[in-house]
Amino acid sequence: MNSKSKYGYLFISPFFIVFSIFGIYPIILSLYMSFTDYKGIGSPFKANWVGLQQYIRLIHDKYFLQAFINTWKIWGVNIILQLTLALILAVIFSDITLRIRGLSLFRAIFYLPNLMTVSSVALLFLYILDWHHGALNSLLLKYGIISKPINWLGQPATAQLSVSLIQTWLWFGHTFIIIFAGIQGISKDYFEAAMIDGASRMQIFFKITLPLLKPIMLYVVITSLIGGLQLFEIPFLISQNGLGGPEGSLVTMVLYLYNHAFKYHNFGYAAAVAYGLFLIILAFSFIVFKSMFKEEF
Repeated sequence: MNSKSKYGYLFISPFFIVFSIFGIYPIILSLYMSFTDYKGIGSPFKANWVGLQQYIRLIHDKYFLQAFINTWKIWGVNIILQLTLALILAVIFSDITLRIRGLSLFRAIFYLPNLMTVSSVALLFLYILDWHHGALNSLLLKYGIISKPINWLGQPATAQLSVSLIQTWLWFGHTFIIIFAGIQGISKDYFEAAMIDGASRMQIFFKITLPLLKPIMLYVVITSLIGGLQLFEIPFLISQNGLGGPEGSLVTMVLYLYNHAFKYHNFGYAAAVAYGLFLIILAFSFIVFKSMFKEEF
């Protein structure tokens, strides 16, 4: 039996081989590259070793700081809108007294944007937000809400807000389904007992629903944080292939990394940016986790 049990390692070996080649090796190689001045030509092992120079440059890089601020602005508006809207609708749809019909249809409609490719979404909103012929400006002008077309993607504030709203539209359905499932997992006995005792909807929400949803909310916030700080596709496509939008307002941290690697061919510094981003995500994920469960620490 001992000799036969060794065949198990043979069956799981393909996964570990593929994971080592396409997972572990790139991580180790990029870490090594972050200590060199590798320019993308030849072998990275022949590049000059510069030690912590790339990381020192990253700490003092005002353009990376601006990319960091841009990322937080875009993600902050997105998560506030996304979480608030998803939470309110999840509570309404799960209310045992309202008994709203057509839940499956609403869930499908809410989740539908998440099934679309990012490139299709970017192209769609490029047409909608077009300054001269966009559907949004045409609609607002028709009903007299605005007197002249707004250059949504030509001004820093509106460009960042546009990307935030696109991200909200894309991911709201995913967040709604997770929060709704979390509420469904709470025993209905709590809600029925609270209603019998005369508790209002607001009291039930803040005293029962929200505290019991804390693990789900933590999952949503941290996964959104990880995804938000790695925001790349929509800003890249909306800003016409990584040009950064008006005054560089759409240059996120990952877009900044991409530009240094594939436009400026500074792979060593791009690798340092990647590990700096990893440390930022790790630090803020820990802060969010500790703040939401501070009584347990």
